[in-house]
Amino acid sequence: MGKRTGRYVTGSAAGGESYRAYVPEPLPFKSPLDMAALYPLLDLANVALGRLDGMSMVLPDASLFLYMYVRKEAVLSSQIEGTQSSLSDLLLFENEEAPGAPMDDVTEVSCYVSALYYGLERLKEFPLSLRLIREIHEKLMKNARGGNKQPGEFRTSQNWIGGTRPGNALFVPPPPEYLMDCLGNLENFLHDGDTHLPILIRAGIAHAQFETIHPFLDGNGRLGRLLITFILCVEGVLREPLLYLSLYLKANRQAYYDHLQAVRETGNWEEWLKFFLTGVAETANQATETAQSVLALFEKDRQKIEESGKSAAAILNIHAYLQRHPITTTARAREACGVSLPTVLRSMAALEELGIVREITGKERHKVFVYTEYMDILSRGTEPL
Repeated sequence: MGKRTGRYVTGSAAGGESYRAYVPEPLPFKSPLDMAALYPLLDLANVALGRLDGMSMVLPDASLFLYMYVRKEAVLSSQIEGTQSSLSDLLLFENEEAPGAPMDDVTEVSCYVSALYYGLERLKEFPLSLRLIREIHEKLMKNARGGNKQPGEFRTSQNWIGGTRPGNALFVPPPPEYLMDCLGNLENFLHDGDTHLPILIRAGIAHAQFETIHPFLDGNGRLGRLLITFILCVEGVLREPLLYLSLYLKANRQAYYDHLQAVRETGNWEEWLKFFLTGVAETANQATETAQSVLALFEKDRQKIEESGKSAAAILNIHAYLQRHPITTTARAREACGVSLPTVLRSMAALEELGIVREITGKERHKVFVYTEYMDILSRGTEPL
């Protein structure tokens, strides 16, 4: 298979125990990938991405879909790391309604949303570089848990995965003194037009290499998953950042970890890339179907409202607002729609009667309404593990 595995170096921990740490082989590989094995899946993935990209063009408001989709991704990506927060917890938190989930979990998910938006904005005038990766990491870790984990700084100490110390860990990433060489090589690979590798293959390789380097004390998984989306947007594969692999990786967690480990131990990049491309195709197709379901739902409910004979204009105004904020308070709806509180309450009552929204507090004041069917579509797969 040629040289595609890295090498082990010996490090020494406190107390004098020595351990083996892994330093990955620099990119691009000296021995070429078996592209013949990858082309069929690459074609499927590209077709699925093309459909998804086309979908973003026909959505009446792509930013509306994106708004919810980014939040769904934040919940899923954080769940892979063990948070217990759901999509409705996050939306309640953003409405400043105290949720039932552990507060730290929800704040962590909320930081992911701002890290993602920050990265996309910066990429408009700044290359995908180590500096930008550090800036995004700082946004990601702006919470109670991440604050003491060197936000925005590459690690200066040894970390490990699994086990209680480097000596008994499942995997030990490169020691700190090797870190900048590995990262410099990865940065060059991201910008290297000479590799002539298809963009999706490059994204899959970059993700795995990033996870192997594990350059931060915390947040590596979440940042590595963001990296995939950023690469596809920078390279123009997607106009809108609508592809997120966290649901696929959450559903196939063990296979994901096994493939990454096999890349390190045997250099079998083809099997990892097949797994990755399958995920891209499945995820893109799911995202397209979700967008279609959401559009069909909005249309069905709009007709219901128009046919109800009630004061349709006010109710449609609130319905349009709920498409962007499927969990809301009466106060927020009043402020955003610029109407009186009685108008909001009347409209919500009408929507409740039509079976479109549901009030979830049971209280007389400070009511919270949920656009139930929309939340059901969005929440698929986001139940905490």
